[in-house]
Amino acid sequence: MELIKNIFDNKLILTFTITFVALLIKYVLVKLVRKQAKSKGEDRRDLVNNVKNFLNFVLIVSLFSLWAEEMQKFAFSIAAFSVAIVLATREFIQCIIGFFYLVSTRPFRIGDWIEVEQFVGEVSATDWIKSTLLEVDIKTYEYTGKTLFIPNNKLMISPIKNLNFLKRYATHHFQIVRDQSVNPYGIIQKVIKNANAYCADFHDVAVRYNQMLERRLDVNIAGPEPHITVSTSEIGDNIVEVTIFCPTERAIEIQQAITHDFMTYWYAEKRKHI
Repeated sequence: MELIKNIFDNKLILTFTITFVALLIKYVLVKLVRKQAKSKGEDRRDLVNNVKNFLNFVLIVSLFSLWAEEMQKFAFSIAAFSVAIVLATREFIQCIIGFFYLVSTRPFRIGDWIEVEQFVGEVSATDWIKSTLLEVDIKTYEYTGKTLFIPNNKLMISPIKNLNFLKRYATHHFQIVRDQSVNPYGIIQKVIKNANAYCADFHDVAVRYNQMLERRLDVNIAGPEPHITVSTSEIGDNIVEVTIFCPTERAIEIQQAITHDFMTYWYAEKRKHI
């Protein structure tokens, strides 16, 4: 009992005790959630992130409450320097305000794909100061292996594009440029037929997903049938633009297959005119 009384009387010891207990609880809860998520095959990174931030918040509030009197005295003693301190910590304060902005508006969740200015990535964690993104190459829909750390104040003043729907299905565009030695309209129907064959195994799912996106976003989305249009460049070359609505992980595979077919037909037609 005397030991417990001494701990509660000594604020320094109590501070270390509260910090240790809070970190221990956080470690145990995070480990428990991750273990359950792994056993069920679920993605619970959002819950883990929220648990970490909540316990950090409780810890900071507890320590502020414990040292409130000392901090008040300290604040009065440095009143003359308060303006300088605010200016020096302005960016830090803005990041904390940005964190509360993200929590209140919820423009994205852990695991979502987002675009901030020219940066695209999957949100892996958020804290009071920054948001961590695993960079994604939007052209190939693959992880680059780079990690982006974006200050929270940046997310308050920059447009945030939530690209979460691209994680499963994407409206993929690509172009094939050739000279005018062959009329592309003579081979487009063959290419469309092959493209429909490549998309046949997921066509029904793509239709349902496409309709779901249109209902949620209240816009018309191209697909799920492949579309091919022809135009010309400034120097007179033919530009064949292909649009497919397909699973994100298969976009490049289908692009290569369609490009292979187009090139095969194009060179076959060209040889007929030689």
